[in-house]
Amino acid sequence: MKKTVLGELEELVLLVVAASAEDVYGVPVMEQLQQQTGRSFTISAVHTTLYRLEEKGYLSSSVGGATAERGGRSKRLFSLTTEGGKVLLEIQRMRTRLWEAIPQAKLQLLGL
Repeated sequence: MKKTVLGELEELVLLVVAASAEDVYGVPVMEQLQQQTGRSFTISAVHTTLYRLEEKGYLSSSVGGATAERGGRSKRLFSLTTEGGKVLLEIQRMRTRLWEAIPQAKLQLLGL
């Protein structure tokens, strides 16, 4: 299996989309990122990341209905693909292996 490398923002966006109960568009993804990380993200960075993840096959998208609050414009809704779910599990397993490789004595010395 080929190794997957995602940037931090790609991983975070993928996690937010995966955690969403429904298909989600850019603004709620950005808001959830800001809430969960305490950091600021621009909507353009989030949109760029969503489209990049779709190109990689980790997300799929469809156009939702137009809403009055958006001036009649449609939203592009994103959802996690099977490949996206596999990538998230692969990343989780890799991080777990790395954390488990840290000797407990070292963590104790660091006060962790």
